[in-house]
Amino acid sequence: MALQTLYIDREVAAHPAVASIQSKLHIPAVIVEDAREVYDAVAAHDDPIQKGKEVLFLHRNRGAFIRKCPGTQHYTCCDYMILHVGTFCTMDCAYCILQSYFHPPVLQYFVNHDDMLEELSQHFQSRTFRRIGTGEFTDSMIWEIWTDLSGVLVPRFAAQKHSVLELKTKTTAIDALEHLEHRRKTIVAWSVNTDWVIRRNERGTAALASRLKAAARCETWGYPLAFHFDPMVIYDGCEADYEAVVAAIFEHVSPENVVWISIGTFRFMPSLKPIVQQRFPDSTIVYGEFISGIDDKMRYFKPLRIRLYQRIYSAIQHIAPGLVVYFCMEDEEVWQKSFGFTPAEQGGLPAMLDRSAVRHCRLAE
Repeated sequence: MALQTLYIDREVAAHPAVASIQSKLHIPAVIVEDAREVYDAVAAHDDPIQKGKEVLFLHRNRGAFIRKCPGTQHYTCCDYMILHVGTFCTMDCAYCILQSYFHPPVLQYFVNHDDMLEELSQHFQSRTFRRIGTGEFTDSMIWEIWTDLSGVLVPRFAAQKHSVLELKTKTTAIDALEHLEHRRKTIVAWSVNTDWVIRRNERGTAALASRLKAAARCETWGYPLAFHFDPMVIYDGCEADYEAVVAAIFEHVSPENVVWISIGTFRFMPSLKPIVQQRFPDSTIVYGEFISGIDDKMRYFKPLRIRLYQRIYSAIQHIAPGLVVYFCMEDEEVWQKSFGFTPAEQGGLPAMLDRSAVRHCRLAE
């Protein structure tokens, strides 16, 4: 999806990063005095979500760069930390929660990296172990064609031994990673799904086969890997299709180099349904057997989720026994019935993931 307009906050107009990005875009640039000018221009469009993907707003992050993942208090949380480098995405997935999370959604990139690096330095000095990722409010790698973000972050994490960076993507924009000094402190992760879901619901993303080939390349460069089956969509034949995805992953990469795999089924705020119906009229994902969960999100009936989870977990363990598999936002009953254990039995979910990161990423415990 091509950018049409570059908006620049006057406060950062002279920032070197702005000049660098502008030199790579060759699109009209507009200096704005206030962010509201950008948001109002996007909101006035017939399809603000589409419009928000066609503009890029460069400005300063005035809040914290490192923040706790919002999670959901009613479900087991992994204590993930977000490195807030920007918002929104150039790709267009029908199920994307960002369509209804931001009002309006705008592709934004924060250029005040000095502040970000200072915050990271303070965190590293505390020697507090954290799993930190940039892919919560955006895709981690869409910025590679315009910025040197990975070149800033990967070496910075390589120089410490107490935290790990996870870069999560649906792209193949990995070339910049090849020659970076990473010392296995950066995990390169892919969101994966079946070809059926990708073709119908993930506009502008890389094909599954391309994602897995990119993962294989990163493995040859020494990076640890991760995969995220989220959101899994229930449809006729989905179990066999997801098992095929598992098989394909391990045809490309070594199980021993995979730090973790997360799985989770499609869930959504009710406000997302009309957006999907309008923007993706051929998508059927919002017409499944859903019930309102305790977090007020629509979720597949629990027995349907558990049946799919059991199949995918069994397929992973058959090929990669002992590999850490975890849920994003499920309760202990689902853990027990799907995996045969609860996180509490292994010291809690954060401890499970921390141990795996320490083992694979050569971190200090």
